[in-house]
Amino acid sequence: MGNSGGIGDHGLNQAWPVHRYDTIDSTNTEARRRAQTGSFENCWILADEQTAGRGRLQRNWASPKGNIFTTALFREPGGIQVAGRIPFAAALAVSDTALEYAPGADVRLKWPNDVRVNKAKLSGILIETGQDAQGLWVVAGMGMNVAQVPPEAGQSATCLIDLAGGQVLDHIDVFGSLTRHFMTRLSQARESFGPVRTDWLKRAEGLGSMVRVSPGGVAIEGIFEDMAPDGGLILRLPDGSRQTIRAGDVHLIGEV
Repeated sequence: MGNSGGIGDHGLNQAWPVHRYDTIDSTNTEARRRAQTGSFENCWILADEQTAGRGRLQRNWASPKGNIFTTALFREPGGIQVAGRIPFAAALAVSDTALEYAPGADVRLKWPNDVRVNKAKLSGILIETGQDAQGLWVVAGMGMNVAQVPPEAGQSATCLIDLAGGQVLDHIDVFGSLTRHFMTRLSQARESFGPVRTDWLKRAEGLGSMVRVSPGGVAIEGIFEDMAPDGGLILRLPDGSRQTIRAGDVHLIGEV
């Protein structure tokens, strides 16, 4: 498993302690193990390598060294209402981080929380929640391609070094930026979803375009018109009616 200590050698001033592992099955799995003890501190789990990384719908997440694999584990005093905003806040935090290192990149957010540049995936985010006697806990997993594109990505992907013009980047330094941006976006989400929604829509991929969504395995096509106050995807259907989608994969029409 490797060590589980802090990363003070990089001088990070963390609001929450960081538990770093050389190799782990999955940072989200480790966070869930900690959460299910019923007694845990708000913290970050960070791994140099994962052997069983996972994304949405239990998809495998390739985890080569030099990239970021991290999970924030924390109590959410705002309950499930605030927890529903965190996927969008996390996507904004990742995009904020990318723009810090590659300010010229056209970083876009594909609903609900994929971070992409020119339709190539930069990051995967997996938010999980649970409840115990002390309230709601959140596991916010974020994988970010920093040093390389995983050869087995299975889709078009990019990495931060390429977006930043090949400059040398230390993934631990990038992790420090990510945690800072995440805490800012989490604070924003806890106050109100309105500003999160506004900022998300500014970076939305496919807004105003035809998209295909498959909630429950049934494909629906329409124009991505807006995002609802609760984060739902609002489609304008061919018959002129509107439908709000709250779960499903989004594909831009014409994208392979």
